[in-house]
Amino acid sequence: MSKARPWITLQGLIAVSIVICLLTMLAVTALQGYRGARAVLVAAASDSAKQIGALLNERAERLLSPGENALSILVHDPLVTADSLRERASRMPALAQLLGDGKTVSAVYAGYPDGEFFLVRRVPDGGLDRYQLPEGTHFLVQSVERDGERMLGRWLFFNADLQQTGSRPVPEYRYDPRERPWYQLAQTRDGVVLTEPYLFFTTHQVGLTMARRSKLTGVVMGLDAAVDDLAVEVKDMHLTPGTEMAIVSGERVVAYPDMDRLIVLEGAQEPRLATIEELGVPVLSELAAMDVDPAEVALLSRDDGDWYVISLPLTRIGDELGRVLIAMPGKEMLAGVVGILRQQATWALVLLLLLVLVGWALGQRLGGPLKALADQVGGLANMDFSQKIGVRSRIREVNELGGVLSRMAGAINHFQQISLALSRETRLERMLDVVLGHLIAMAKGRGGAVFLYEEQSGELRLASGINDEHYPQSLTLDEELRSKPEQVLAARLDRDHRYMTLALRDRQENLIGVLAVEVSPLLTSNMVKSLRQFLESLSGTLAVAIETRQLFDDQQVLMESIIRLLATAIDAKSPYTGGHCDRVPQLAEMLLHRALASESGALAEFSMDEEQRYAFRIAAWMHDCGKITSPEYVVDKATKLETIYNRIHEVRTRFEVLWRDAEIRYWQGVAEGRDEAELAAELAQTRQRLQAEFDEVAKANVGGEFMREQDVERLRQIAEQTWVRHFDDRLGLSQEEMQQLQAVPAPALPVVERLLSDKPEHKVPWGDRKPPVAKDDPRNIWGFDMDAPQYSFDRGELHNLSIQRGTLTAEERFKINDHIVQTLIMLSTLPFPRALRDVPQLAATHHEKLDGTGYPRRLGEDQLSVPDRVLAIADIFEALTAADRPYKPAKTLSEAIRIMLFMAKDRHIDGELLALFLRTGVHEQYGQLFLQPEQCDQVDVEACLAQLREWQVIA
Repeated sequence: MSKARPWITLQGLIAVSIVICLLTMLAVTALQGYRGARAVLVAAASDSAKQIGALLNERAERLLSPGENALSILVHDPLVTADSLRERASRMPALAQLLGDGKTVSAVYAGYPDGEFFLVRRVPDGGLDRYQLPEGTHFLVQSVERDGERMLGRWLFFNADLQQTGSRPVPEYRYDPRERPWYQLAQTRDGVVLTEPYLFFTTHQVGLTMARRSKLTGVVMGLDAAVDDLAVEVKDMHLTPGTEMAIVSGERVVAYPDMDRLIVLEGAQEPRLATIEELGVPVLSELAAMDVDPAEVALLSRDDGDWYVISLPLTRIGDELGRVLIAMPGKEMLAGVVGILRQQATWALVLLLLLVLVGWALGQRLGGPLKALADQVGGLANMDFSQKIGVRSRIREVNELGGVLSRMAGAINHFQQISLALSRETRLERMLDVVLGHLIAMAKGRGGAVFLYEEQSGELRLASGINDEHYPQSLTLDEELRSKPEQVLAARLDRDHRYMTLALRDRQENLIGVLAVEVSPLLTSNMVKSLRQFLESLSGTLAVAIETRQLFDDQQVLMESIIRLLATAIDAKSPYTGGHCDRVPQLAEMLLHRALASESGALAEFSMDEEQRYAFRIAAWMHDCGKITSPEYVVDKATKLETIYNRIHEVRTRFEVLWRDAEIRYWQGVAEGRDEAELAAELAQTRQRLQAEFDEVAKANVGGEFMREQDVERLRQIAEQTWVRHFDDRLGLSQEEMQQLQAVPAPALPVVERLLSDKPEHKVPWGDRKPPVAKDDPRNIWGFDMDAPQYSFDRGELHNLSIQRGTLTAEERFKINDHIVQTLIMLSTLPFPRALRDVPQLAATHHEKLDGTGYPRRLGEDQLSVPDRVLAIADIFEALTAADRPYKPAKTLSEAIRIMLFMAKDRHIDGELLALFLRTGVHEQYGQLFLQPEQCDQVDVEACLAQLREWQVIA
């Protein structure tokens, strides 16, 4: 069972011990201080709350006492016996004095047993918005008098000097005091009665009504006493910014700082005071429902934090005892305690850091070298052998251990880098340079060399060398060197240095090279012996790596040779297109090189690595490999009637038959005794007509000019002539030709045939050889989008001669275009390595157009890469300037460029690449290499670029 690994360092142990002791002391001190401070603050908060309660009690008493005293006097006032509005209004001075002296009394009124009502109200400074009062109204009298069975409402208006400024009958004012709670309550009790607090309808003040019944007349005197000053008191008495405080009476909230939350509006009903639940302060709602000791502060824990709460009784507000609810946020009330603790923690942290630094310095002094060495060895364990190993310590054993580990790490690092070079580096020369450099570093020498055997010359050639001025470029592999390569090479090298040599042999033990490494004289014999053992164990791996890369290079050369051989074979297949597959790759690489060198414009961001450029080169060489399937008589078709041979000769023979038929008719006429001169004239006319008609057919066969519709119609007229065939046309045919005639019944001989005909056997069906180019063809896995003609070939004579432009029918043109289909199909079946996997796509897109009308897949601008577009331009330019095509003359540089300008305008080719093609002079460079002197005329590059800009093809 393995021992558990220690997890703490020496300097860490010292520092942690100091930290733990100090933190323990700090925690105990802080905890005790926090508890004591919290108890003090809670006690202080309790005293403050009780003082607030006493103050509010005193304030409520001051608000209500003047009103009670006033009522005691009013019940003996003549107002209780007055029975008319005039008599009641005469008491205005006394009533106005009462309203003027008491700020809390807003109205005084009398309710009579017969339902009459008299009220005097002090109009606030801002007026009463809901009533249209005359300007300057200071007091408002609201009166209800009885007139028989009717109750008449009237308002009187008085200014500040108690002079009446007007009156107004108010029929809708039908206030019956006998139905009001204050009147009814006063009827049941002697002395002053108080209603529950409510919201005054007229002024929207919070207050209550005080009333007292006159024992003499039964009239009830009342006054409205506002208590909303309590809300101001509550707002000003907050112990902390977040303290919530309210005065409640029963379920109603009498005072709260926010009046908008205190008043509840319910549709068309009159406003009222909110209940404690409607106030929307959850902590006060919970406090109102709690049964708490009024003398103690209680702790209430909620989701939003801890609250310290207290509920204090309040002097009578109405008939019930009111309560003062106070809730203080714990985080605010204890903020001072937290600040003190934070200050203590800051000083403790400063002290802690100082002690940690002292402890760390002491531990570093003792265990630093060991820690550094452990970290370095940890890097070795994590397979990082590149770092330097070694420490400086006063302990000798630690220094020696560091030196040993340093040499070990260096050796492993060199071995690791050698292994990486052997496995990853693809270039043989680079791999040998890396391996040789690390071996020289291990031997602490100044140079070294690798000689590889070259079979053709029979020599050992220098493949890699460091300080290679000491080594020959080649060594003749004589018998002595072949039999003992290590000893002989060491003896032939510079005598002033000590070398370690090693023969490199392949898996068949054939000599493929020799390695020589200079060894430092400072190395001991044991070190040299160990190094030799290492080299011997490495030699096999190095030899296999060399052999593998040589094999890879040979295979790459072989593959390129096969590709070039195929391209050459395609060119050689047709004498008219010879050199196309050789010229297009060279032109494409010229333009690609310029595109990669662009530092501005649309191609500034374009780049390719070496593998991508190699793939492009292979694709350029194989871009027309599908032409191997194209019939050469179609590719080389120079006349319209040409198949494997030019069928104009058959047509000429038919004209010869008609010529001889004309002569036979002449001699038959002579034999029959007809007019010889008339027969001679007819014969001459027939011969002249036949010569002219054949001339027309022959010209149509050449296809040099555009065939007009009248020319085609003329051919149809010539074709209507007949001749007589006496021989069976089914003799001597191939099996395929016989299959074509199976569906055609054999006519009885002799047969009258047309001079030019489109026979059923001329139409060759596809059979099962139709290529999968239709978009909806289930065999189409390459994304082709082409329309194949109905027949594979149509060799009809009139059909071919009627071709309006060029020499190819639609069927033959499709057969030509099919080469790109076959290119993609053929290349897709090859197991290309990863670096060349894009070759099939690159090779098969040079007939696509930016506007999506190309073939075989109708790819658009977004689907065509820069290499695709480069190859398309190279293919088009070579085809336009080629001088070996039978169906067209070679274009000059200016003619070819002019055509390509319009192709760029129509979005067939890339305008930016065409502009680069012109600006960098690639067209001139290509012309000097491959074109005839008369084709290399002057091209006005600036005018061409201006044209492209005018067409907005380039920026």
